Amino acid sequence: MQRLKTRPQFQAVLASKLGVRTAHFALHSCDLEQISAPRVSSAALGKAQDALSEPKLQAVLGAMVPKRWAKRAVTRNAIKRQIYTVSEQFSAHLVPRAHVVRLRATFDRKEFISTTSELLKGAVRAELLDLFTRASAHPQLRA
Repeated sequence: MQRLKTRPQFQAVLASKLGVRTAHFALHSCDLEQISAPRVSSAALGKAQDALSEPKLQAVLGAMVPKRWAKRAVTRNAIKRQIYTVSEQFSAHLVPRAHVVRLRATFDRKEFISTTSELLKGAVRAELLDLFTRASAHPQLRA
């Protein structure tokens, strides 16, 4: 699964309709054509169009974990790793679109004291599995 990299790509996906959400995460989705930025150099645009015009299109994913909801960089990075790992399991079930998984609420620091505890990783993984299961059953997001 390819990843979103630029700010305009993330903004294009976040401006689209919200697909699925859980208590802590939200999944936004839009068509791949909407994330191609016209302000890119012609060489880079040519490569991007070649990638999009391949017969085997695949989903493109981005992870967004704001400081507002995860104060420590260690926690943000651990959550992003979980997002990308879980998304690989569901890549065959998602429509070839651009997707952004966004953390939309904080995990309680009283319950998850350590920033990288196995308890926090398990809770994040369980909720992401639920999110991607719902997304693969969603009529607009399923392959």
